[in-house]
Amino acid sequence: MIRRIFLLLGLGLVGIGAILGLFDATRSLASTSLDLTPLGATWYQVHSSSLNLMQALVQRYLLPEIWDPGIQTVLQWPSSIVIGVLGFVLMFFARKKRNLTENRAPSH
Repeated sequence: MIRRIFLLLGLGLVGIGAILGLFDATRSLASTSLDLTPLGATWYQVHSSSLNLMQALVQRYLLPEIWDPGIQTVLQWPSSIVIGVLGFVLMFFARKKRNLTENRAPSH
């Protein structure tokens, strides 16, 4: 059950990452320079209040140092790459584990 949820979430995130990558590619072709949208800008466009809430929660209830060098650095990375990699990680955890003893050739 959890495996299927991870697989569906992973596929969705990879799809969203691909769409964001296409947006960045068309914008880059139009401007004739590499133009990648940072994750923070994408998050702010989608739901700005949750980004502000996340910053307040991390700085108030965790360490403020987690936000400033850590999370802010990730928020400056390209959104298509971060979301796509997160999707592939979820799909990796959703894979079926092979039993090594079943795949062995019988020894005589």
